[in-house]
Amino acid sequence: MACRQLLLISCLLAVVLLSMLQQGTGVSVGTRQVEGQEAQEAENRQKLRADELRREYHEEQRNEFENFVEEQNDEQEERRREAIEQWRQWHYDGLYPSYLYNRHHI
Repeated sequence: MACRQLLLISCLLAVVLLSMLQQGTGVSVGTRQVEGQEAQEAENRQKLRADELRREYHEEQRNEFENFVEEQNDEQEERRREAIEQWRQWHYDGLYPSYLYNRHHI
């Protein structure tokens, strides 16, 4: 009879210990999962920030290049306009408007 009681007590004790261990590891696993999720979220935030900075940098570079091209085109247009005006002044024959617009096409 004493053996049965000892066996029953040891089995109950084993069940209690196992359940406590499972709860403890479950809590630690849950904690690890939460820590893993937080780490993943932090990494995702860093990636999103890096993407945003990269996008801003490329947008700034594109805007600077577009401004440069626009200035170059404006300067080229101004030089062309000045050249045409100089040509008109050189070839002006005293008539208004210049002879290019008054000549007769045969």
